[in-house]
Amino acid sequence: MRVVVIGGGIVGLASAYELADRGADVVVCERGTVGSGSTERSVGGIRAQFSSPVNVDLSLESIDVWETFDERFGVDVQYRRTGYLFLARSAETAAAFDDRVAMQTDRGVPSEVLSPEAAHERSPAVDPETVVAATYSPTDGFADPHLALQGYARAATDAGVDVRTKTPVTDVLTERDWRSSEQGGERSGAGSGERSSESSTRVAGVETPDGRLEAEFVVNAAGPWAGRIAAMADVDLPITPKRRQVAVARPETPISEDDPLIVDLEGGTYVRPERDGDALVGGHVGSSDPECDSDGYRTSMDFEWAADALEAVASWTTAFGPESAIKRGWAGLYAVTPDDTAIVEESVPGFVTAAGFSGHGFQHAPATGKLVAELVVDGELSLVDADALSSDRFADERERGERNVV
Repeated sequence: MRVVVIGGGIVGLASAYELADRGADVVVCERGTVGSGSTERSVGGIRAQFSSPVNVDLSLESIDVWETFDERFGVDVQYRRTGYLFLARSAETAAAFDDRVAMQTDRGVPSEVLSPEAAHERSPAVDPETVVAATYSPTDGFADPHLALQGYARAATDAGVDVRTKTPVTDVLTERDWRSSEQGGERSGAGSGERSSESSTRVAGVETPDGRLEAEFVVNAAGPWAGRIAAMADVDLPITPKRRQVAVARPETPISEDDPLIVDLEGGTYVRPERDGDALVGGHVGSSDPECDSDGYRTSMDFEWAADALEAVASWTTAFGPESAIKRGWAGLYAVTPDDTAIVEESVPGFVTAAGFSGHGFQHAPATGKLVAELVVDGELSLVDADALSSDRFADERERGERNVV
């Protein structure tokens, strides 16, 4: 079975590895270099404290891999489990904590609701006067995305995957496209803007600058570019690229590297302890995250944004004040869906989507690779609720699911 995976980030490489492990002949097409999209701009968070059951399940399935990554792939990804601490600064936000923690614990996550004083004990950086309640799980943490990417890239290559960098996909082809080519006729492909309904019988390969690649399945793991790739297969996916920024800061009062990653659910900002007392600061600041052109976005951090971010976290921590300093930073793209949860499905025959993770792609990559292999080899999902990851769910009006802070 021949499979083309579009996207050489961690979701694409995890999918390629799992497919090859199940006997598929896999080619990865990456338009840049491996990991040059969103993966290496991730902060590497790995958590099971989600508000939707399917995201908890994806986390638990992935954590099984993260815990044994060195043993499986021979790479130490520096997986640090210092916990996540979610803060509620209003009674309305805190009211949802009991049900959320009950759902998580039912699935095996050791999360708990904390008082403001207990949250301060977990992290002295938290100002208990600004907090109504908090949730905490000691098994949440983070790892190094670059090292994890290296592990999957090596494992995929060792399993026989053909990873082609500098190889953009310019069209997704159908069985009709191949027949038309063999008969010498002209096809009405993406370039003409008039692809007929007949041409979408079944996806059968891709077009690249180096020629066509025939395949029984094409996997769309293109992250923020997934909507564009889907359109080549006449699939409309509600995936929007949004620019997110991260600052490396020196707090006024150093934060221990053993402290948990802290998220303010009210303001949408977070602080992730680093070594030597530094911290990563990010999240929503000011207006909502801007939609942007996934090709032309700025990868450098805006210092005005960083100053606002430090001011925002200073409103709920005691660590940041006038003597805090911004050292450097960067910007990357989230691939966001309306409910901040991924789409993993066979969107049309032969075309598998694994995208729209809304900032959770790195941590859910191990589970996603297995799901993609299930869809291609078995024809259905067994590890998680398939309906919860289907794009059909957007046909109904529903409330936003997750808060995609980190």
